[in-house]
Amino acid sequence: MIDKRHATTREALEGVKDGSTVLVSGFGDAGMPFDLIFALIDQGARDLTLVANNAGVADDAIAQLMDKGRVRKVVCSFPNVGRGAPVFDRLYASGEIELELVPQGTLSERIRAGAAGLGGFYTRTAAGTELAEGKESREMDGKLYILEKPIVGDVALLAAHKADRWGNLVYRYAERNFGPDMAASGRLTIAQVTEIVPLGALAPDVITTPGIYVDRVVEVRP
Repeated sequence: MIDKRHATTREALEGVKDGSTVLVSGFGDAGMPFDLIFALIDQGARDLTLVANNAGVADDAIAQLMDKGRVRKVVCSFPNVGRGAPVFDRLYASGEIELELVPQGTLSERIRAGAAGLGGFYTRTAAGTELAEGKESREMDGKLYILEKPIVGDVALLAAHKADRWGNLVYRYAERNFGPDMAASGRLTIAQVTEIVPLGALAPDVITTPGIYVDRVVEVRP
């Protein structure tokens, strides 16, 4: 019997290794797996590469993970430098953490490319800027494009609205954001949800992330 339910976030995080690339969904608070990140802090994995939309805000879960010295590198679109990310500011200024800045649409497409097994894609975004330095470029139809490589996560942490024991997920409004692509691109995908419902309670046409992409689910009540 397929049953991907786990009793606690701590149990759901078992086996995450040092040096992992961790995909973290969320746009602001929407779709942010706060409880799983706090569980990752307790779990103890370090030397992590964190792939997320931002580099933490104030003292939120991502900021606390970095403050504990667990993150080696951040790959994100909006590091919030000088705008409410004091932990990242301090660590980056002191050379204790690396940053790879990626335009938001490119970040999403790199994750999707990783999920699809693609070797990369060409885009005009960032062509001719500092973000293109060191990347392969190609002119097509008189326009310059740069090659962007896929992102595959060792672990993907995401938040959704509901799940069943097979790991099928539905999202609520904006919490969907990076979740579906990260779920498909993670070698180990873990989802926190507000409710685990009986099998068959989720109509097939509302399931956004099929359970085939999800390895573990844990119910976290608001």
